[in-house]
Order: sequence, then structure tokens, then C-alpha cells
Amino acid sequence: MVSVVMCLWSQQVYDVTSYGAKGDGMTDDAPAIQKAIDACSEQGGGRVLFPRNHTFLSGPVRLKSNVDLHLESTAVLLANPDESIYHLSTFGENRGEGMMWLWAQDAENITISGRGTIHGNGIRFMGAELGDSYELKPLKDPSFDPRPHVLTLTNVKNIVIRDVTITEGAYWTVHLVGCDGAVIDGIQLLNNLKIRNGDGIDLDHSRNVRISNCYITSGDDCICLKNRRESEQYGPCHDIVVTNCTMASRSCAIKIGSENMDSIYNVLFDNCIITRSNRGVGIQNRDEGTVTDVTFSNIQLDCRQWSDVWWGKAEPIYVTSYPRANGNHKDANWRFPKGQIEGRCGEVSRIRFFNITATSENGCFIGGDTPDKVNNIYLNNVILTMRKVTDYEGGQYDKRPCRDEGFVKGKVHGVYVEQARDVHVEGLHVDWGRNGFPNQGEDIFFYQPNQ
Repeated sequence: MVSVVMCLWSQQVYDVTSYGAKGDGMTDDAPAIQKAIDACSEQGGGRVLFPRNHTFLSGPVRLKSNVDLHLESTAVLLANPDESIYHLSTFGENRGEGMMWLWAQDAENITISGRGTIHGNGIRFMGAELGDSYELKPLKDPSFDPRPHVLTLTNVKNIVIRDVTITEGAYWTVHLVGCDGAVIDGIQLLNNLKIRNGDGIDLDHSRNVRISNCYITSGDDCICLKNRRESEQYGPCHDIVVTNCTMASRSCAIKIGSENMDSIYNVLFDNCIITRSNRGVGIQNRDEGTVTDVTFSNIQLDCRQWSDVWWGKAEPIYVTSYPRANGNHKDANWRFPKGQIEGRCGEVSRIRFFNITATSENGCFIGGDTPDKVNNIYLNNVILTMRKVTDYEGGQYDKRPCRDEGFVKGKVHGVYVEQARDVHVEGLHVDWGRNGFPNQGEDIFFYQPNQ
């Protein structure tokens, strides 16, 4: 018998176990969970409850309007590791970059809350374990990748994700596509640091988003802003605020790009801590879109190198615009404008860094493919402590993905500027250590290849 409980504040509660969910960790409870969600939405909304002390194994589930998906403490929602059940592509006709597990489209007022855990079962979708990563399993069909993204919300208005723990995604974890109005607060997003493509939070063509008080570990980028070509109908990504977050990444903890065919603007990252990351904060523009009016302030960084599996060479600050490598007709629909196999990159301008403290194996890198592409960059009160902590080769900056050579090799500079205009540096302090630094260069170095 289906039961509906009335809360003190008159919110109806739809207990998934009342709709047939077993919560035994072996039975796929997706049909029962979907029934509870459907009933909740159809009756005007309320709370879909996952009660404590249960593990709810589940295949794909569609979230709907006016539903609060609430996991009590010790409740676990676990992705079914059977790859054959994932058929809904995260990127529409592009089926080569993962499927959807928990998802919604064209909805409003969706909340995910509680002290329970959403578990992506990521290792079950991986290949062999390597030194600092897992191999990707060979695909039977290169155009179809069955790995599920944890949460994909497309064209959803008014989103709240609060307090939950989300862990071990097999691909991207929280992906907002064309969403308007989101609050992500107080969550733990604990991805396995060895899982490739394991992004934390991706804001894709989304706007009016606030992320605060979160702890994020991700093999790939912890928080990433972008405009992917598959969703170009949703327009630019803008008005984003991220505060009071702690992050660790094998790639870039805070990244803008590399996929950006539109514009990204009005963005603030403030009062954050980044630890053990391959790159700290990065703008990696590789498409025709623009990045403007972005501020990074009051950020403490700890960077170190990882293997070449991961993009980055321990650059604490990274601001770039280079065209990506030419494609082929097979992937041109997704990486390049339709019908083209050669892209271009847009302007990056009015980027500001205030009160940045970093300990790193490498310096900052600012560069573009032409002198006007990256301009009006401000570094104010940036303190760099240069310390070598790994055996990886130094003296390199990573420009991947790009045309031509992917690495700039030479000395290690505090700030390396390649073909950028109006770079303003005030209050830069570089500590090279008592005995100097291997392959030490200058505090700030300007390189103009045509001069």
C-alpha cells in the first residue's frame, strides 16, 4: 500500500519504500523510485524520501518539477554498474561522451537534499589502475561511451543542491546545462582522484548560479564553466558566484573552458582553498567564444605536478586562448562549427586576480596565439612560493589542447607572459627558496615570438 506522509510544514513526503523500493543494495529500485517521483510531481510536489540505513541500487531515473529528492543520513543511492542499461546520452546526438543516470529536462523547482550519499559507483566503470589514474575501458563502439554522468539537469529553473554527499562519479558529476537559478551549498563532492573525466561541477550555458561552502575532490576539474556546442541554443554562461570552497584536483581545480563556443562573463571566485592540484585556477579558451569580466580573489593554492595523463604542469594561475588542434570529419560536429574541421579562439579580457597565495612547482602562465587575444589581465598582491616536491621534469608550461607544440619549455618564471597585451602586475612577490630553484628564471618574463 502506498503511503504519503504529511510533514509539520505541510510538505507531502513520498517514501520510495512505499512504492516498492527494496533498498537492499542488490535489487534495481529504479522503477519504484520513478513511481515515487512521478506521483510527487503529479500531485503538486513534495519530498521523495530515501530512508536511512538503506542502499538503493538504481539505473537511470528522471527527476521532475517541484520534487525534493531527500536522502536521510546513512541512505545511499547507488548507480547500477551494469553498463548495458545506460542509453540516454548526456550530449544529445553526441553519444561518445557518456550517458545520463539521474537527470531532468525542461523542469523547475528541483531540490536534492539531506545528509545521505549519492554514489556513482565509478570504479566499476574503469579499467586497470595505474600510478595516478585508471585506464579507460576500450569501447566496443568508439561513438558510444556507456559511462554514466551522475546528475544532468537541462533547462531547469530554480535548483537547490544542499548538504548531500556525492561520490565516485564515473564521468562528470553535477552538470547544469542551460539552467537558470541554482544554489549549490554545503555539499561534499568526493570523486576518486584517479578517475579520468571525473569533473565535479560543470556549469554549461547556465546563469545565476551560486556555489558555496563545498568540499570537492575530482580527478578532472572541480568546478568548470563552459559553453558546449551540443547545447548552443541555451546561450551564454554568466552571473556565477563561487565562495568558501575547498578543492583538490589532478587537473585544474577551477577552470573556465576549454569548450566555449559562446561567451562567459560576470564571474566571481572568492575565498577558496585549493590543495594538491595539477593546476590552480585556469582560463583555457580553445574555441571562438569569449571570456570577460572574471575575478579571482582571496584564494590560497597548493599545486604540484602529476603525470601527462592530466592537463597542467602545476601552474597556479593560467590564462590562455589558443585554437584547438584541427579535427577530422568524424568529430567536427562536436568540437568545431558544423561542417568545419578547423577552429579559432576568442578573446579573453578583463581578468582580475587579487590576494592570491600559492605554493607551487611552477609559475603562472598567460598567453594567446596573437598579441591581442589575451588582454587586460590584472595581478594584484600575488605571492608565489616556489618549491619542488616531485621528480617530474620542470621548466614546462602546458598549452594542451592546442595546435602545434603542446608545451612551452625553458626556464621556470614566476609569471610567464606569451603574446598578451596590457598585463598589469602590482605587488608580485616570488620566493625562490633559500638555495634557489631548479632552472630558475625571472620573477616576470615577457615573450614576444615575432620580435
